[in-house]
This record gives sequence, C-alpha cells and structure tokens, in this order.
Amino acid sequence: MYKVDRPSNSLQSLQEVSFSSLGFTERYHLQEWLAKNPQALTRENEDELLIIQKEFAGFDDTKERLDLLAIDKRGNLVIIENKLDDSGRDVVWQALKYAGYCANLRKEQILEIFQLYLDKEQPEETRPAAEVMAEFLEYESLDEVLINQIRTQRVMMVAANFRKEVTNTALWLMQFGIRAQCFKVTPYRFNDDVFVDIRQVIPTPEAESYMIGMAQKEAEEQSTSGELKNRHHIRKAFWIKMLERLKASPCNLYNNISPSTDHWLSAGSGISALSYNLIFSRKETRVEFWIAKASAESNTFAFNWLYERKEIIENTFGHALKWEPLPGKKSCRISFATPATSLDEANWPVMVDWLLTTLTAFEKAIDPFIAPLNMALKEVSNAPEETEEPDTEEA
Repeated sequence: MYKVDRPSNSLQSLQEVSFSSLGFTERYHLQEWLAKNPQALTRENEDELLIIQKEFAGFDDTKERLDLLAIDKRGNLVIIENKLDDSGRDVVWQALKYAGYCANLRKEQILEIFQLYLDKEQPEETRPAAEVMAEFLEYESLDEVLINQIRTQRVMMVAANFRKEVTNTALWLMQFGIRAQCFKVTPYRFNDDVFVDIRQVIPTPEAESYMIGMAQKEAEEQSTSGELKNRHHIRKAFWIKMLERLKASPCNLYNNISPSTDHWLSAGSGISALSYNLIFSRKETRVEFWIAKASAESNTFAFNWLYERKEIIENTFGHALKWEPLPGKKSCRISFATPATSLDEANWPVMVDWLLTTLTAFEKAIDPFIAPLNMALKEVSNAPEETEEPDTEEA
C-alpha cells in the first residue's frame, strides 16, 4: 500500500506491521472497531450489518464467548469471530460452534439479546430493540418478519493472516450453502499514522456471488412454503377486486395495472420514480405518494417542494396527511391510513370502498402539483433516475 506524495508526484510506501507490535489487542481494539463500524465487512451495494451483541456468552453449558453477533438486511444472524495476527487452527470450529448455538435462537430471544446490547452500549437509544431492528430491516413492525430461519446463519472470520486449512474449509462450507467469509485485516504505519486495510479474501467477491446465487436458486426451487402461496393467492384476489372497482370509477391511475401478489400496488404519477401506492396489510390499509428517485437529494427536494404546499394539499384532501421525509433513507412518502381489522375476505368490500374513496381524493389533492414539480425537478437535475420498491409493511 502506498501514499501519494503530491509535491513530488510519487508514491511513498506504507510500512506493513503487526497489530501486536502496535500494542493493539483483539478485544479492546479490533473488536471495538468492527462493533462501531460493521460496514467495514461489507462491500458496496451489499447488505448492511446491525451489531446486536458483543462478547455474547448466552450459550447453555459453556462459558465460551462469541466476539460479535450481528444481523443482516435479510434477517440472518451473522457470527463474527476475530483473531489478531493469526487465524489460528481452531477458528473455523469456533465459528461453526457459535453458529450452531445461535441457530436455535428465536425472534424473542434475539430481541432480548439486542435490548441488552442497546441498554449497555447505546443508552442514548430510547426506542425498544424491536423498533430499532424493524427500522433496520425496513419494515414497519417485526410481526411477520422471519428472523434467523433455518440454515441461514452466516460466519465471518477476521484475522491478519489465514492458515490454509481455514481458507480451504471456508470454501468447502460454501458448497453446502453455509456462507463463510474470511476477511484479511492488515495494519500499516506511516510516520505516526496507522492505516488498516480490510478486504475479503475468501471467497473472492466474484466467486462468492456465483456460489451464493447457486445456493439461493437451489433453496428457492426446493422450498416454497404453503403459507406464502396462500398469502400470494389472497393478495392477488384482493387486487383483482380492487382493480375492478377502480376501472369502473373516474380514477384512471390503475387502468393499465395488473393484479399483483405483493402487499402493495403501484401506479405512475407522471413523474419518473414518483408513484401512488395502495397498501393492503394486516396492520393498516394505506394510500401513499412514494418518492423514490435514485438521488437522495432529488427525493428531499421533491418532498420539501410538496411540503411547502402542505396546507393547500391537505385542505383539498380534507384530512391531515402523514409527511415522512424518512431521514437517512433514499425515499420519502406522504400517506393516509386506516387501521386494518382483518384480511378476511368478508372485510374486503369495506377496504375496497375506503381505498377507492381515499385514492380519488388523494389524487385530486396532489395531481395539480405534478406538472410544476416535474419542471422544478428537471431544473435542479437532468440526470436519469432509477426507482426502488416502496418501503411498505408486508401483508
């Protein structure tokens, strides 16, 4: 690794050193670095990690401690085992033991573990663990979120050097759908500054993508739960009835939309990546205006532009709306909801009537601002945008 020396237009070599020579320890340094910045173990565009415990010792009949326990965006538990200057002979066995222990943890237990971590490590966080985790997983609640499903546990091993038996075993495990990763962490010194390079070495990013893809494909082909099939059937049947009513109404937003098996149905507004969404969930029935351009700046601009006209929009709509800038996320939304009592088909006529009435009023309030907002967006940026799926609760 080199440092660019601008005055001389040359490279100055950084001195590779060991952690022990710098006085760094596994527990008080390497572990803390990763606990505070777990994204150092993820590549760009890969799932983020949420640390839910460190020095975890909640295993029955053993005093062993897992360095770091995390959860990824898919609700999978991630076991992170750190070694300082050498991976050691037993690191794989340790990590797999911990993965086996953690495989039995239920959602309630995981939330208890996370709550203990928040109480100790982040006392300024006043929200309960369930709410913090739901936000991380991008759900409104954890009621129907599957966490730590069977055979989904991941293993991350972090060390300055890896022995051949460790890397070979990690690759072998990948063939059986166990996602095992080795991260090489290398310290460098330059004068009084210390730099740390963290990179995934096993499997290589290209090989991992292929191996994970094959494992996921096989899992998808082998198992589709009856509950999911039934849920998809219910959703599609509901949207068929909803679209029939919409097409018979003056509202033409959904005239060219087909019924979906998702818990939401989206229709274009006339501006790329800005859509009207109908939400059909166990928690609530909702109508929303979803702002989901690729640029966070464009989303913020569009949201603020509409918010400046909040009084006119709400007066036209006839009710106060929920305005959510969703700070820290790419998307924003404006919505109006009513609690859902049940998804039973007997309740559908009431839900359909409410959605139709609300959507009609909602479009009437927002549509007059679509054209001027589109012009304002083009003035601030002419860059092409991509959409993302709405951040909605699954039915």
